[in-house]
Amino acid sequence: MDSEELLAFLAAVGHAQRIRIITELASGELYVSELARRLGVSRPLLYMHLERMEKAGIVAGRLELSDDGKALKYFQLAPFDVRLNVDTIIAAARQDQADGDGQHSSKGTP
Repeated sequence: MDSEELLAFLAAVGHAQRIRIITELASGELYVSELARRLGVSRPLLYMHLERMEKAGIVAGRLELSDDGKALKYFQLAPFDVRLNVDTIIAAARQDQADGDGQHSSKGTP
């Protein structure tokens, strides 16, 4: 993991609503409307959080058609294990150096 990926992960979990999303999805896959109801947030706001989390590799989404033809977007937690300590940060910085002195593509900052 380089520093850009580490920062994206930290930004994705660094919000109270996103911690609540992880907590809800820990018990299994949910579709967006159900997740929004459980959290008491609007679907557009939830999608904004889920998009950031998906880009960081924390959740994975998939579409499914219901019997009546409605598209349902389901999300589940993706497996992740990030330990944050001095060694993690040094390893990310060293990965940046190995990738060309921290010069990344224009993925954007989280």
